[in-house]
Amino acid sequence: MIDTIIQGVLSGQRRALARALTIVENGRAGMDDLLAALYPHTGRAAVIGVTGAPGSGKSSLVNAMIAAYRGRGQTVGVVAVDPTSPFSGGAILGDRIRMKQHAGDDGVFIRSMATRGSLGGLSQATRDSIRVLDAAGFDVVLVETVGAGQSEVDIVRTAGTTLVVTAPGMGDDVQAIKAGILEIADVLVVNKADQIGAGQAARTLNHMLELGHPASRLQLVDHHGVMERLPAPHPAPDADLWLPPVVQTVATESRGIVELLDAIDAHRAYLQSAGIAPHIEATRIQIELVDRLRESLTRRMIERIDAAEWGALVAAISSREMSPGQAVQRALSLYDKSTT
Repeated sequence: MIDTIIQGVLSGQRRALARALTIVENGRAGMDDLLAALYPHTGRAAVIGVTGAPGSGKSSLVNAMIAAYRGRGQTVGVVAVDPTSPFSGGAILGDRIRMKQHAGDDGVFIRSMATRGSLGGLSQATRDSIRVLDAAGFDVVLVETVGAGQSEVDIVRTAGTTLVVTAPGMGDDVQAIKAGILEIADVLVVNKADQIGAGQAARTLNHMLELGHPASRLQLVDHHGVMERLPAPHPAPDADLWLPPVVQTVATESRGIVELLDAIDAHRAYLQSAGIAPHIEATRIQIELVDRLRESLTRRMIERIDAAEWGALVAAISSREMSPGQAVQRALSLYDKSTT
């Protein structure tokens, strides 16, 4: 069955693609074999992240971008990371409803996925789902996240180009500084540019970019690499830094979308010409390996600890007989005994 799905994905069959994404999202049997077989066929799609505060018009912008890319003759896959339903645990599907105009287009595939409480607005299966769409031959993969905030910058670990979307009157000039939004943005988008204050918002963002030394994608990924205690490569010392452009759009009227796509193309060209892309990819892979290793080891350790011992640890913490830190050390000791 998995072999049939793999062949279907590689040949662009929509039903096989949908089944593959379901296997990945739910971690079903055969997932590892599926991803291993598809991985050699990845690395060709342009992965673009779209994030920003709720109400900034991210979904409308993605909708307009799909139409523009299709106008160029390019195929588009979309991963819309929706909030998790508190009742079903699945995606609420709001984004897919807003993009329904593309439902009959064979060159577009839209998949809503649940965050399921993950940090950064990205579900754990997002990276693998992007790879499935990549292997299926889509030229562009758009990833729309739940929203940007203090800790929600995980999109930079996944996307080659990150768009941060804002809108007039949202007070985002201060929030941009607090949340580090200017650091994660490769392109800044002032959407709803037909509203009062759009020009001022664009000028404010440009001024903020000029005040500080612009962060490059490599520097930001290095920052996460340091947090993960990983060695991070550096570009040539004379490599120019990328100053994120500020693009004004009216997504509902498709205004400014051509300029936005041009800015995305310029950023991708910069990464290649500056020789930065390979360094970013290497650091991103290292971070992903640490993430996956941490998850796998944690799961394996918990499975090895007897249920009664685990219950005793929880009870000891609840009764204040043991601190959570002490409980962790005890759990590690129990795991070590189970492996000897």
